[in-house]
Amino acid sequence: MAETKVKAAPKASNSTKKSSAPKAAPKGKAAATVKQPDPVLPATNAEAKAATGAPKATTPTKLEFPKETYLTWYEQMQLMRKFEEKAGQLYGQQKIKGFCHLYIGQEACVAGAVSALTKDDKWITAYRDHAHPLALGTSPNAIMAELFAKATGCSKGKGGSMHIFDKDVNFIGGHGIVGAQVPMGAGIGFAEKYNKTGNLCIAYMGDGAVRQGALHEAFNMAMLWKLPVIFVVENNGYAMGTSVQRTSNVTELYHIGRGYDMPSEPVNAMNVEDVHNAVARAAERARAGEGPTFLEFKTYRYKGHSMSDPAKYRTKEELEDYRSRDSIEAVRHTILTHKLATEEDLTAIDEKIKAQVQESVEFAENSPYPTADELFKDVYVQQDYPYIRD
Repeated sequence: MAETKVKAAPKASNSTKKSSAPKAAPKGKAAATVKQPDPVLPATNAEAKAATGAPKATTPTKLEFPKETYLTWYEQMQLMRKFEEKAGQLYGQQKIKGFCHLYIGQEACVAGAVSALTKDDKWITAYRDHAHPLALGTSPNAIMAELFAKATGCSKGKGGSMHIFDKDVNFIGGHGIVGAQVPMGAGIGFAEKYNKTGNLCIAYMGDGAVRQGALHEAFNMAMLWKLPVIFVVENNGYAMGTSVQRTSNVTELYHIGRGYDMPSEPVNAMNVEDVHNAVARAAERARAGEGPTFLEFKTYRYKGHSMSDPAKYRTKEELEDYRSRDSIEAVRHTILTHKLATEEDLTAIDEKIKAQVQESVEFAENSPYPTADELFKDVYVQQDYPYIRD
């Protein structure tokens, strides 16, 4: 195999040789896992220089998935990356206002999960929420228009960056209250179980959200009622601007789930194959009636917490170290190394995505703002509900 520019790493312990999920853990037992390397998320520069063993994106010597899967991952992640880069640029031009939290660096967390689930499963997340609907199939036009607060946005211009919804792709939204989506995800899972749909809910949260009391209440009920939910903490190391080491006594966050006998494991989320395999295992368990799983996606964001965050709490060396493990570059290298496509093929995908993103900007700029009467719409399900204007 050709030498890769992406730093190599030992094969993550939660990967499998086939794309199908292995047998679920016994009922009521936590999934047995081999301790994986933890990410370099130091509290000090000295620790940054001394730390080793972080998860790294890898190029497998033997393919685990079909050609189509790798090409889909590449296209999905590139769309997320280029869309977010453009959003950041437009925010700097003040065309996008308010809050804006970019997903750059974390793309594998979504791409690997989408390929492991079905189109009928439900998704819910926090306010770093542009990438999820993009991967699920929401039009970039509708998402960009929402960032512009235009009427053609997927939330009719009323939600903005932090509150994107798309019922058509079962994306139950981004949520601005830290941790609020965790019990809501449990509730969605309850509804799926009650209605016997066979579907599940995957609920994403940031590492800061695990300190919310609502998480513990939701975990307890989800295990008690064996709800079909996959809880995912995207541990990018910094809850806003403070490292996990400075805010939590439990720094290996997946251990929190084990306090409820919930199968829990760490996942190298810089590696899209590992994400897929972990989510596939959790999904099989949920559909078998065995209840929820808690996955700690160990990942990294290249930008600050939001566009207003200069990210001075970390070093340039730390950032560049993580960039060297970029999950998109790892998939690209896998595709080229195993001759799944040519450089020209990938360039064509890149050009297609560039055109999509540019089209979304033009669509947003040319779309109208909501009219004043929209303020009184979508407040209640009942269309003629009284007292709204009182």
